[in-house]
Amino acid sequence: MGRVLSKEITAVSAKGHVAQKAPIAVDVEADRSYWWCTCGQSQRQPFCDGSHKGSAFVPQEYKAEASRTLYFCACKQTDKAPLCDGTHNKI
Repeated sequence: MGRVLSKEITAVSAKGHVAQKAPIAVDVEADRSYWWCTCGQSQRQPFCDGSHKGSAFVPQEYKAEASRTLYFCACKQTDKAPLCDGTHNKI
């Protein structure tokens, strides 16, 4: 029988698979939409490739307001989705 080690671990596992423990830098273009992977299973991280199909996960749209470099979360545990908030340093 399994056991819950802490509420934090339970919450983390509900957010998706950790694809990697570092953000991914992306040069985004103004007015373009990007579809961030929420399940962590995509082979095109940090973006969706449809690997979530059959699960409760759906990609999250991010529409760039300006052309610049952004750091997309790859650990999938961020509270500022889809951008990195440093949570990967705590897991």
